[in-house]
Amino acid sequence: MEMPVTERLGLHIKRVEQELMAAKHAALRPLGLTVPQYVALYTLDDRPGLSAAALARACLVTPQTVATVLANLEAKELVTRRPHPWHRKVTEVHLTDEGRRLLALADAEAVAVERRIADGFNPEERDRLIELLGRVSAHLAATPEQA
Repeated sequence: MEMPVTERLGLHIKRVEQELMAAKHAALRPLGLTVPQYVALYTLDDRPGLSAAALARACLVTPQTVATVLANLEAKELVTRRPHPWHRKVTEVHLTDEGRRLLALADAEAVAVERRIADGFNPEERDRLIELLGRVSAHLAATPEQA
């Protein structure tokens, strides 16, 4: 079944996602952070002590990707890893004071990008867009029989 490019919602979603990531990369670059590093710091601030595996799941990346991200953050002294108090094979990841300081700066930059998006819509349009994106997620998560 053919579908014109203009009707392929996935292409529109992917284009906007790439533009969003490019804007965030540009905003974070002066701080010496990548978007995946920022997301890891943000997640660890919200959920301190995650293991690398749990952090990968929370950030929606592979364990290999999070291992690289954590190695870079650790080299910059933005995170520390320490053994879990009860589980000998689990290592917890925590932000350092410098990690929290840099996260605050990075989050201000990320919020500025998010505001640029939000400012293009009135409150009702923003709510509707969030609802529509939720429907996209629901349809993608559904099995073909459910869709």
